[in-house]
Amino acid sequence: MRAAGGQDVPLRAMLMLSWVTLAASTVAAECPDRSPELQPWSPGHDPDLRVHIGQGRRLLLTASATVSSIHISEGGKLVVRDQEEAIVLRTRHVLIDDGGELHAGSARCPYQGSFSIVLYGRADEGILPDPYFGLKYIGVGRGGVLELHGRKKLSWTFLNKTLHPGGMQEGGYFFERSWGHRGVIVHVIDPRSATVIHSERFDTYRSKKESERLVQYLNAVPVGRILSVAVNDEGSRNLDDAARKAMTKLGSRHFLRLGFRHPWSFLTVKGSPSSSVEDHVEYHGHRGSAAARVFKVFRTEHGELFNVSSSSEWVQDVEWTGWFEHDKASETKGGEKISDLREAHPGKICNRPLDIQATTADGANLTTEVVYKRGQDYRFVCYDHGQACRSYRVRFLCGKPARPKLTVTIDTNVNSTILTLEDGVRSWGPGDTLVVASTDYSMHQAEEFQVLPCKACAPNQVKVAGKPLYLHMGEETDGVDMRAEVGLLSRNIVVMGEMEDRCYPYTSHVCSFFDFDTFGGHIKFALGFKAVHLSGVELKHMGQQLVGQYPLHFHLAGDVDARGGYDPPTYIRELSIHHTFSRCVTVHGSNGLLVKDVVGYNSLGHCFFTEDGPEERNTFDHCLGLLVKSGTLLPSDRDSKMCKMITEDSYPGYVPKPRQDCNAVSTFWMANPNNNLINCAAAGSEETGFWFIFHHVPTGPSVGMYSPGYSEHIPLGKFHNNRAHSNYRAGMIIDNGVKTTEASAKDKRPFLSIISARYSPHQDADPLKPREPAIIRHFTAYKNQDHGAWLRGGDVWLDSCRFADNGIGLTLASGGTFPYDDGSKQEIKNSLFVGESGNVGTEMMDNRIWGPGGLDHSGRTLPIGRNFPIRGIQFYDGPVNIQNCTFRKFAALEGRHTSALAFRLNNAWQSCPHNNVTSLTFEDVPITSRVFFGEPGPWFNQLDMDGDKTSVFHDVDGSVSEYPGSYLTKDDNWLVRHPDCISVPDWRGAVCSGRYAQVYVQAYKTSSLRMKIVKNDFPGRPLYLEGALARSTHYQQYQPVVTLQKGYTVHWDQTAPAELAIWLINFNKGDWIRVGLCYPRGTTFSVLSDVHDRRLKQTSKTGTFVQTLQMDKVEQSFPGRSHYYWDEASGLLFLKLRAQNERERFAFCSVKGCERIRIKALIPKDAGVSDCTATAYPRFAERPVVDVPMPRKLRGAQLRTKEHFLEVKMESSRQRFFHLLRRLSCAKGTRGPCELERWPSSLLGPGPEGLCMVLTAWAVVTTPTEVPSVGPAPADVCSVHPPVPSRGGDTHTGSERVWGGPQTSIVLVVSKGRYASRGPWTRVLEQLGADKSLRLKEKMAFVGFKGSFRPTWVTLDTDDHAAKIFQVVPIPVVRKKRL
Repeated sequence: MRAAGGQDVPLRAMLMLSWVTLAASTVAAECPDRSPELQPWSPGHDPDLRVHIGQGRRLLLTASATVSSIHISEGGKLVVRDQEEAIVLRTRHVLIDDGGELHAGSARCPYQGSFSIVLYGRADEGILPDPYFGLKYIGVGRGGVLELHGRKKLSWTFLNKTLHPGGMQEGGYFFERSWGHRGVIVHVIDPRSATVIHSERFDTYRSKKESERLVQYLNAVPVGRILSVAVNDEGSRNLDDAARKAMTKLGSRHFLRLGFRHPWSFLTVKGSPSSSVEDHVEYHGHRGSAAARVFKVFRTEHGELFNVSSSSEWVQDVEWTGWFEHDKASETKGGEKISDLREAHPGKICNRPLDIQATTADGANLTTEVVYKRGQDYRFVCYDHGQACRSYRVRFLCGKPARPKLTVTIDTNVNSTILTLEDGVRSWGPGDTLVVASTDYSMHQAEEFQVLPCKACAPNQVKVAGKPLYLHMGEETDGVDMRAEVGLLSRNIVVMGEMEDRCYPYTSHVCSFFDFDTFGGHIKFALGFKAVHLSGVELKHMGQQLVGQYPLHFHLAGDVDARGGYDPPTYIRELSIHHTFSRCVTVHGSNGLLVKDVVGYNSLGHCFFTEDGPEERNTFDHCLGLLVKSGTLLPSDRDSKMCKMITEDSYPGYVPKPRQDCNAVSTFWMANPNNNLINCAAAGSEETGFWFIFHHVPTGPSVGMYSPGYSEHIPLGKFHNNRAHSNYRAGMIIDNGVKTTEASAKDKRPFLSIISARYSPHQDADPLKPREPAIIRHFTAYKNQDHGAWLRGGDVWLDSCRFADNGIGLTLASGGTFPYDDGSKQEIKNSLFVGESGNVGTEMMDNRIWGPGGLDHSGRTLPIGRNFPIRGIQFYDGPVNIQNCTFRKFAALEGRHTSALAFRLNNAWQSCPHNNVTSLTFEDVPITSRVFFGEPGPWFNQLDMDGDKTSVFHDVDGSVSEYPGSYLTKDDNWLVRHPDCISVPDWRGAVCSGRYAQVYVQAYKTSSLRMKIVKNDFPGRPLYLEGALARSTHYQQYQPVVTLQKGYTVHWDQTAPAELAIWLINFNKGDWIRVGLCYPRGTTFSVLSDVHDRRLKQTSKTGTFVQTLQMDKVEQSFPGRSHYYWDEASGLLFLKLRAQNERERFAFCSVKGCERIRIKALIPKDAGVSDCTATAYPRFAERPVVDVPMPRKLRGAQLRTKEHFLEVKMESSRQRFFHLLRRLSCAKGTRGPCELERWPSSLLGPGPEGLCMVLTAWAVVTTPTEVPSVGPAPADVCSVHPPVPSRGGDTHTGSERVWGGPQTSIVLVVSKGRYASRGPWTRVLEQLGADKSLRLKEKMAFVGFKGSFRPTWVTLDTDDHAAKIFQVVPIPVVRKKRL
């Protein structure tokens, strides 16, 4: 037994030794610094040392070092030791290639210490840059390996509790004013809750009455309330003794001596003068800064300490001028005269600069000294190493005129804040830096905080130093997730550029736009690298204002995933890239890269950037980008100032158009749709969040990598659960391309300028194969100043998206340019639109975009301007399908035309009658704010462009208009209207029925003709069209929507075009219209028909029109043969235009192509204006006929909201008279439900003549925030009165009946036979809302309102032959608040 047991001991020892050896080798494999083959290396600090690690050397960096450069190749390897002591490696560059490797940690063994690579050097040191990598870089070439893996930390998350200004648990307050808010500003604060109860301004500069009002106001404040009183700008000129003594009584010691423009701040508790704190500064002149600041700590009733502070200031801002070249030293004694420079550069240099800076031509700093200044003889000298400067550049720091500034804040007394977050953040530690994104329109409200120790914090909380200045949402608001993103900026592995303290000119113009050094470090990966994986790394001060030098740059690396043989696939994840000088992550000619959990913050130029067009299959997962600013590199990076100044890459004579050619900087710039964006956030860019842009052909070194048009047809990758907010132009754009040719005399714009392009995704990017819709799911866009999303292309479908607080929520624009696109469908379904949410934002000094909200009239930030017409969905061209969407909190004010549905402003293009909506829901949207077609005025201009006049959409189920199957059109478009259409005055629209299509009329060899088209049944209601194209084109195109199976005539304001084409758009087989085209007498014609197949780019003739002498034969047509009739007497050429082929749904044209009729006319010389209206009518006028009856109005339980429309139909003529309140449905009230179909029949037959009246009394909601009450008033509901006697009768009866009725009544008046059209009684109509200049004629119909305001729908129609009103009135009657 003992012997056997003795044999087990060595066996167990051997097994143990084997296990230890295996464990050690496993640790060495997972933790690279544990490898026994490594040799410790500590090169010290020698900035001239060039290090080469090759020939299989394996080094372990154990201490900080400074060297000139490091080259790792030929199997060499450098590993950074993981230790407690920080390691900082300073070098000009690191090159890794040919089997070289650099490691700090690994994916399984993250680096735990602190390691930094600092890339140093200036661009102007005379060092020759590497031809591929440049200067100040980490370069990974063919065969190179870079593995950097820092500690595992949460990259970013969301606030889960709202941050209020000042860090208060609730409320907080921040008030800032400058010019335009002059006088004594008083805030009354409740000390129990730390909330501002009231504030008021008293302009005691302007009027002594304001002093009296100030005294009354102060006396009315209850004892115990906190008073914050301060002066902004000037408040002493008319400040009387009573006001000064009243303030002294409150505890002020300086208000008695308040002088002109003196800054003064005062805090006190009413009734406790000894509690007062005060500051006062005597300020003289208009230069320099001065401030009077006070603060005091108080305690709420719940024990929370809070601080009230006030600052009254004069602030002088300063700015540097541009650089001025100075070729030689001054010949005058005593230095250079600034007056001489001002004379050479008028208006660009101030009289008395605050500072002077001079450099050599290549940017080296020189010494300047002011030697003399008296009046205009301000002089300075420049020295270069003790000698007078010979050739140099100089600029001046100038003070701007001083401006007033008043700030009042209420915040916590503790200078720290607790952030409550969605995820656990135990990985974030003291000293880490966080950024909290803006949740308002301005991206500049992003704020940085440093983490503090906090033992009491929950796992999802951190304490940070300081207090927020702005409101940051931490909750879902009105159904939209508006929580602020919170990103981690600190990592324990850092790669950073070492920067100078100011800008120096290493490229043209760079110091004209930036006053800081922009020559940072960069990391570049070349084709053929062996392995690249980065995680847990911080990149700071990286990138350069040079093309190709970006913080992280995958340069023409090809497939970097399994397709390229990489296992594991290449990735960069959990990175913090911030304060960079050209982009964040650049994917250039590379495919399959995973970019995950990356934070990009405060960058110049596009942040996440795909470059040339062939980049595909890259995935951006859970990436956050914010505070993305303009840069100089590409036209799309540049802002307006840069676009105008940087013209070297354009052709001589180029005139920049910044909003067209440039102004496109974006957080995510996708040059190819076939990339994946999942769970990403674009939280603030100067222009756009996500922009899908198109390269018709690949650009740069990627030329030839795909065939022309590929990127415009490739299907969209996965786009799911992304969000965009706080962007200026849009949260998301799919549109436009870049110019892929160099500047030339033909096109002077720079290479890669923004140009037009269209997206049309098809299977395999083949336009001859079926369409493949681009699907956008769970996208959220809020607080984008212009658009939530602008998406052009077919097909683009959105599902389950959220839009809130955008200037315009969504515009879907058609995919192609006719006739090269055959139509498509764009749709949005199951989505939510919020006009003005509970996220009211933070009021700032510039209060141009602060104003009242539509629903509660309280103050809030606004997207663009106080009167900008906020819209949920904007129809443009179409066709667009809107299905099962909810609209919430859209409410117009007087002066601001907010609406859930609207149309593109100043639109010259077409409007498709197949735009349709179904199953829409409206919540907190007055029925008057559901739709708005526009009216002349601010933002709409004259509303006279072609698309403005032809706007239309189909209300499939009546969920908008209450008329299922109806079409909504502009109220004055009589090509679409018929006699039974119902006007909706609040919408400036009408509800109609019918069958509609479009014709595109193309007039060749002219572009300035104005076309007039007349429908024969309304010859007095023509439509004038200017044309959709620019006047510089060789032809013009007119695009009216027409009612099918009707006759029309077309006229011109000059001689008719000699060549004309008419395209049949949205015509189904057999649909037709008859058209008469005006030409001068003596014209002869050649007319044929053809069909254009856009896919094959072929046009085939389909028939010929031959002349007939009989008008009836125009109706007859045979395959390949039709007729035209030339009526020379009227000057009209008549054709019947009939579609011959079937059309697929949503296609513009038939399955065989676009059908067209071409007319060539031989017109006599010196022919006049081709307007045949006088000879055409009444000869060819037709009796109006309603081909498609109006649908029955929804009623009762069919209506989804308590608000509804009251349909009013009145008509008085010599042939007939009736008044109909059609299917009026009233909610149950004190008298129960009522149903009124028509007036009593006794009023319709023989009997008294005169005026017939109906008074319908409804409870009136005076503000949109009150609960609507649609029940009838307790008296005289729908009361019907017999006619007022005709001429000679009692003309006062009408007045007595109206004013005897209840207040807030809708009053309907219609004439029957003869009535007294003049007399005192007509003043009643004026009091009911009619114009004071009214002149009644033989027949009259009137809808008025008895109340204290005049609703938009008050209407009077009067004529000698007939008067008619078919319209709706909103119930209840809602009075809009004023802007």
